[in-house]
Amino acid sequence: MSDTTTIHGHCEPQFEPVRAAFAANFAQGGEVGASVAVTLDGKSVVDLWAGDAADGNGDQPATPWQEDTIVNVYSTTKTMAGLCMLMLADRGQLDFDAPVATYWPEFAANGKDGVLVRHIMGHTSGLSGWDEPLTATDLYDGTKPADLLAAQAPWWTPGDGSGYHAITLGFLQGEILRRITGRTIGEFFAAEVAGPLGADFHIGFGPETDARCGELVPPEGALGDVDLPPDALPIRTLGNPRLTAHEPRSRGWRAAEIPAAGGFGNARSVARVHSAMACGGSVDGVELLSTAGVERVFDEQAHGIDRVLGTEIKFGMGFGLATDVMPLPNPRSFYWGGWGGSIAVTDMDARMSVSYVMNKMFPTLEGDLRGGMIMLAAYGSLG
Repeated sequence: MSDTTTIHGHCEPQFEPVRAAFAANFAQGGEVGASVAVTLDGKSVVDLWAGDAADGNGDQPATPWQEDTIVNVYSTTKTMAGLCMLMLADRGQLDFDAPVATYWPEFAANGKDGVLVRHIMGHTSGLSGWDEPLTATDLYDGTKPADLLAAQAPWWTPGDGSGYHAITLGFLQGEILRRITGRTIGEFFAAEVAGPLGADFHIGFGPETDARCGELVPPEGALGDVDLPPDALPIRTLGNPRLTAHEPRSRGWRAAEIPAAGGFGNARSVARVHSAMACGGSVDGVELLSTAGVERVFDEQAHGIDRVLGTEIKFGMGFGLATDVMPLPNPRSFYWGGWGGSIAVTDMDARMSVSYVMNKMFPTLEGDLRGGMIMLAAYGSLG
């Protein structure tokens, strides 16, 4: 993409550094198509998009990124699932300190009767992957992934540090939520979050939305292709099932509810959802959480070198918290991002949410500066 890429949308003058950082990503050849959004006090102050939703080298012809283009954001979906769990806790329907088996009796099998809901929320349950070899299409099954996790034993002592639950997290949260509400997490999110906020974010959707879906530009290889023994925890976690990032082009992936990795949206919709949390749980008259309910995010669950990611991570309740590796200027801030580069940052002190969503995927899980430079520009714009 050249340095003459047209940037569409709006950006308030105070936040022109964000537009400049976004344009620089294209000028430096780092993008095919992308979007960025910032909200402040619940108001949209940046909503930009540019480039191509498909580059013409995949299944789709070259197509411009439009205002309503959505793409798979992988683990940024975890922020939406985590929000749903926080909402249940805030309503008194879910106790993070209760055993998971309180809500899901079958989960107690194989010595998991002492695994608490907060162990799931903080990636410390020992269930970062599946014992049984799976294919991507196994994730489309509404019950199999959760049933397998209920039956197996933890891979380490629950509560003893984190191991990133890359794909399993959503199935664990989703089954707990289903046992409490009788709804799937995708149904709950659509009815209780996306619908009231008017946020164009989806965890499972029908073919009527396919025409708006951008096409990811995958890296070479697959998630979990790292130089480690096959029985190493990162391989067992990230490589089963083997995902190549071509899966989101399929109707099966899009229809499935994969709450840790399968959500589709754009920067506007991600920032819109997080604007409610940034503003203490409510935005534009829609109350998702009490302020105390949002602040449960800051209940630290683990801090150290993550068993799967191999880097320093501090997990709160369903979100990442600031560390030296991921510095955030204000103490009441939290974040998470997705494979390939998407990111969402929520700052309760600044009452700001920042989101970046793209289709050209960065080749590794670490080292992508595109979203980081946009985040820094947003904070710089605050003065």
